[in-house]
Amino acid sequence: MARSLVVFLQRPGGQSQFSVPSRTPRPKNRPLRELLDAVAADPAGSYSVPELAAAAGTSTRQLTRLFQRELGTTPARHVERLRLEAAQTLLEAGHTVGSAAARSGFGSDESLRRHSCTTSVCRRPCTAAGSPAPR
Repeated sequence: MARSLVVFLQRPGGQSQFSVPSRTPRPKNRPLRELLDAVAADPAGSYSVPELAAAAGTSTRQLTRLFQRELGTTPARHVERLRLEAAQTLLEAGHTVGSAAARSGFGSDESLRRHSCTTSVCRRPCTAAGSPAPR
C-alpha cells in the first residue's frame, strides 16, 4: 500500500530510499514471514543460518531453499542488507560509526566499513585498510 502512495520513484537529494522490508516481497510461508519480521525488528541480534533455521522450525537447507524461492536471496545476505540499512539510519541520526556498527549488529566499525564497501551503500571511496579500491 505504501509503495502505491509514494510520489517519487527515487527520492530527491540525500534522502534514504525505500527500506529493505518494504522492497522485500512478502513470503507466503508463515514461519518465514514471522522470521523476517523478527530480524527487521532487531537487526543487531544473533542471526547465523542455523539459528534462523531453528527459529523458523526448519533445517538450514530448507531455510536456504525458502529464502531463495520466496525472496531470491540467501538468509545471510538478507540479514546483511537489513543491518546495513539500520547502520545507515543510525549514522544519519548522528551516531558515530562505532556506535552504529554495534547497534546494527556489525560489532565493530571496521566490520561495518568492510560490509558497506562491498555493496552499493558505499558512495564514497573506501578508507578502511585493506578495503577494495573504488571503481
